[in-house]
Amino acid sequence: MTKKHIYIYSPSSAVRDKAAVRRGVARLRAMGHDVEVDASALASHMRFAGDDDTRLEAIHRAAASGADVAIITRGGYGLTRLLPAIRYKAVARAIERGTRFVGLSDFTAFQSAVLAETGAVTWAGPAVGEDLGVEGEPDEIMLACFEDLVSGQGEGTGWQLPSAERTDSFRDVQGVLWGGNLSILATLAGTPWMPQIKGGILFIEDVHEHPYRVERMLTQLLYTGVLAQQKAVLFGHFTNYKPVPHDKGFRLKTVIDRLRGQIKAPVFTALPFGHVPTKVALPVGAKVHLAVEGRDAFVLWGHRH
Repeated sequence: MTKKHIYIYSPSSAVRDKAAVRRGVARLRAMGHDVEVDASALASHMRFAGDDDTRLEAIHRAAASGADVAIITRGGYGLTRLLPAIRYKAVARAIERGTRFVGLSDFTAFQSAVLAETGAVTWAGPAVGEDLGVEGEPDEIMLACFEDLVSGQGEGTGWQLPSAERTDSFRDVQGVLWGGNLSILATLAGTPWMPQIKGGILFIEDVHEHPYRVERMLTQLLYTGVLAQQKAVLFGHFTNYKPVPHDKGFRLKTVIDRLRGQIKAPVFTALPFGHVPTKVALPVGAKVHLAVEGRDAFVLWGHRH
């Protein structure tokens, strides 16, 4: 693998597991990369990685770094506070020069705002701490997808749908891929930083959110007209929530089945993305093909699809 310049910064919550971030840095260096860690990456102010100005400056330093990849230490909370003050033109120029901004979770706010403000592509992918810095070996699929992203070789990703979603006919949907964390997207609805994507392919994931909360957030996107404008909706993983006795059969499947009755676009599940070890890298804002045949689903963005 060609040596790349990777810039690590913290635009959201304070790093609590510093050992994990150090392991992630060491792993990237062991892979042969030139790793630069932002001066405030391990800063702490209340629950944030530094106050708002500190984190804003970290974003702008990442944009000015000339790095091939700018990747977050972790998600959490804090980016929505910064959206009015981010210098989007500087970020877009950095992307044009070849910097790939990578992250997930709270990073969805940054990605959505960059897409809404400039149309530039960012990447939904791993974080340094929870993904690259795990004890033991990182997930092989996650690592392979990240290596493709870093090298610029990635052309798509595929996964297997649940048997109930098997289709007998070949389906090919084209559109702009966008989305990420559902809580963040619902929060941005109606703001200037919610991308206005018509005919898009929306992917969503979340963590610590009970299915009724997932349904409530999807209803927000439904009532604001976002879902009606999409050509397909892809569910990633929704993890770390606990059912309760008074659910009485209400579960995530209930939410998905109801959504299928509310929109015309197909809804597919099991996309390998979210707060899970096995996560693919996805280009947020890129034009893609979604191809489905049998139980095989592919999202393709390379030149040869």
